Formats: sequence, structure tokens, C-alpha cells
Amino acid sequence: QVMLAESGGGLVQPGGSLTLSCTASAFTLDYYGIGWFRQAPGKEREGVSCISRSGGTTYYADSVKGRFTISRDSGKNTVYLQMNSLKPEDTAVYFCATAARDGSSWCGYEYDYWGQGTQVTVSS
Repeated sequence: QVMLAESGGGLVQPGGSLTLSCTASAFTLDYYGIGWFRQAPGKEREGVSCISRSGGTTYYADSVKGRFTISRDSGKNTVYLQMNSLKPEDTAVYFCATAARDGSSWCGYEYDYWGQGTQVTVSS
């Protein structure tokens, strides 16, 4: 059974840092572009960052540019989202998703598998 799982969320004070992980079971992430998304209460889901299959191309939403870093570790079959200088407006459930082909969604991909999400709360 194909499964994608996020971890690393939690409660952090403004200005703090968290690293989210996206891991897969039953398949390798090397064959996929990966997108990170978030959804805050009462808001639509939005794209946060993405990384190409090779890891050579990354992209960030303007709201997180300079604060978040996406990376991938093939040996661990994991994609990370390092989040620094967190703000209360970063509070949301964060999701990762795999993209096997180009499309019209975030970063020009078409996303197929999604994780269940991990909660990030930024509050003092």
C-alpha cells in the first residue's frame, strides 16, 4: 500500500524553527517531484515549496522565501522542509504530495499521492 507521511510538526514560539519530514513507504520518492502545501483554518490550501526529482530546482512561495528551505535525501527516502523565523501566520496543517508528471497545479506539477498532514502552530 502506497503511503506518504509527514512528521515534525508541533508548537513553536515566533522566531523559532521546525523541520518537517515527508517519507514514503512502498515506493521511492526519487521518481517524483515533491510539493509542500499548507492549509490554515478557514483558508484554502496553498503551495509553500516544491523540489524537482533531481533536487536541482526548488521554488518557494513569496510568503516563505528566505525563511524556508526544501531538500531531499535519497538515502533516507525523505524530503525535508526546514522552517526558520516562524511567524504566527505560518500556523497551518502542512502536507506533502508527490508529482509524477507535469500539470497545472503548484510548481507546474500534477499531484497524485498526499500525506495526512502535520500541524504546525506558531504561538507565544
